[in-house]
Amino acid sequence: MKVLVCIDDTDNLFSRGTGKLAAAIMETVEERNWGRCFGITRHQLFVHPDVPYTSHNSSMCFEADIDKMFLSDLTAYIVDYLTTESAEGSDPGLCIVLPDQLGDPDLLIRFGLEAKKKVLKKEDAYRLADQMGIYLTEHGGTGQGVIGALAGTGLRLSGNDGRFRGKLIIESQTNLVSVREIKSLTVIDLVRSFEGYELAPDELVRIGEKVKAVLLKGEKVLLVNSASDAEPGKAPWETCTKEQLKAF
Repeated sequence: MKVLVCIDDTDNLFSRGTGKLAAAIMETVEERNWGRCFGITRHQLFVHPDVPYTSHNSSMCFEADIDKMFLSDLTAYIVDYLTTESAEGSDPGLCIVLPDQLGDPDLLIRFGLEAKKKVLKKEDAYRLADQMGIYLTEHGGTGQGVIGALAGTGLRLSGNDGRFRGKLIIESQTNLVSVREIKSLTVIDLVRSFEGYELAPDELVRIGEKVKAVLLKGEKVLLVNSASDAEPGKAPWETCTKEQLKAF
């Protein structure tokens, strides 16, 4: 069965980040043979003085394919892990969603989109979770992390939000790599421009310092720009900068 797991607000300025905790949870899921996990996405939420957060106000979500018999084990493990590992002063929240059992997924997606542009309350999150039969719990502090945890599952479910955690490793002596090579060396599904043009297998891309995938239309996508100094014999495309990817 498909499961979405999202955690938020587990850290402080001196502790391990929420992404590292999500990665540790994924590792345990696979080590215990509960199922397979598929990439952590970072979802940027609304930054506002009324919203407490550690550094960026983002939640971390991953998808897993697990046997139904292990769902309770998975849930109990994550609850215990967050209770033990969340940093002092944090307000951790946990959300577990079974997408195939949602009556109206758009309600959850809409909540996620709203959390990117306005201040929401814990009551809003719990009300929606109760209405949709979604597992949502808090594990310390004020519990404000439940808002981001619920929102993160909605954004992941949308298939059109978030950057995948971790850099893509694409080794090349010239920093020029074909789309075909990029796909063979990474988990990328496709390479496309900001404008929506999908690059052909033989097209060349200049690889920058920090290469990350984003979630678009349910796929892992490497976004590129037209190269600023494109000339004959040089790659017409280059990977996006960190600043450009902030939109995701």
